[in-house]
Amino acid sequence: MGNQTPQIEAVIFDWAGTTVDYGCFAPLDVFIEIFRKRGIEVLDEEARAPMGLLKWDHINVMCQMDRIAQVWKEKFGRLPEKKDVDDLYADFEPMLFSILRNYCTPIPGAIELVERLRKQGIKIGSTTGYTAEMMAVVAPEAKKMGYAPDFMITPSDVPAGRPYPWMCYQNAMNLGVYPMKHIIKVGDTISDIKEGVNAGAWSVGILKGGSELGLKEHEVNALDPDTLAEKLETVTKRFKDAGAHYVIDSIGELDKLIPKINQRLANGD
Repeated sequence: MGNQTPQIEAVIFDWAGTTVDYGCFAPLDVFIEIFRKRGIEVLDEEARAPMGLLKWDHINVMCQMDRIAQVWKEKFGRLPEKKDVDDLYADFEPMLFSILRNYCTPIPGAIELVERLRKQGIKIGSTTGYTAEMMAVVAPEAKKMGYAPDFMITPSDVPAGRPYPWMCYQNAMNLGVYPMKHIIKVGDTISDIKEGVNAGAWSVGILKGGSELGLKEHEVNALDPDTLAEKLETVTKRFKDAGAHYVIDSIGELDKLIPKINQRLANGD
C-alpha cells in the first residue's frame, strides 16, 4: 500500500457556534425577538433546538412546536401557516443583518487549529445555516480576524440545507476529496451532526462555544465543574443520539482525533 493508506484529507467546519460567534448568539436573540413582536414569548431552548437549519426552515420548525403553535392559536385563533413563517422571516432578516457584523469573532483555538491542519496538508471546507447574503457579511469580517476556509458554501447554493448532505458533497467536489470517509464534518448543532452522517463523513460535535450548550465564554468559565460536566454530558448524549462519531470539548482538540480516525480507516473501518 505504501502512501495509499486511506486517511483524512479535509475537514468541513460549520460557521456560527463552531469557528466564529462563541455560543452562537447572533441568531438566537433575533428568533426570540420576532415572536415577541407578535406578543409570543419563546424560550431559549425552543429558539435553539432547530439551530443550524436554513433560517426560514428554522422559523417553520419553531412554529410547529406544540407549545408555540398552541400559544399562537390562542392569540390569533388559528395555527401558524406558511404565510406566517414568511412574515416572521421578513422581520428576521433585517434584524439579523443589523447585528451580524458584531458576531464574527473567531472562537478561541479555531485559527490555530486551522493552521495546524493546513501544515498537515488537510483542506478546510465549510457549510452553514446562514444564507449567501448573511455570509457576505460574516466571511469578510472573520477573514480580517484571521479565519478563512478554502471553500465556503451556503444553503442558497444547493437544493436544500441541513440535514441534507448536499453542501458537504459540494465541498468534496470543490476540494477534490473523496470518498466521503476521508472527510471530517464538525459542528455544534444536531442538524450539523446529521448533515455529516447523511454525507457519509466522520461527524464530530463540539461542546464549548456551541449552540447546544448555548453559553457565553465567561459563563462557561464561571460554572462550577459539576454543573458544567452535567451540561456537557447532556449535550454529548444528544450528539451521540444524532449519530456523532466523536464529541469533543472545544474546537482546538479536533486534530487529536485525526490519528485515531486514520487508524480506523487503515483498519478498513
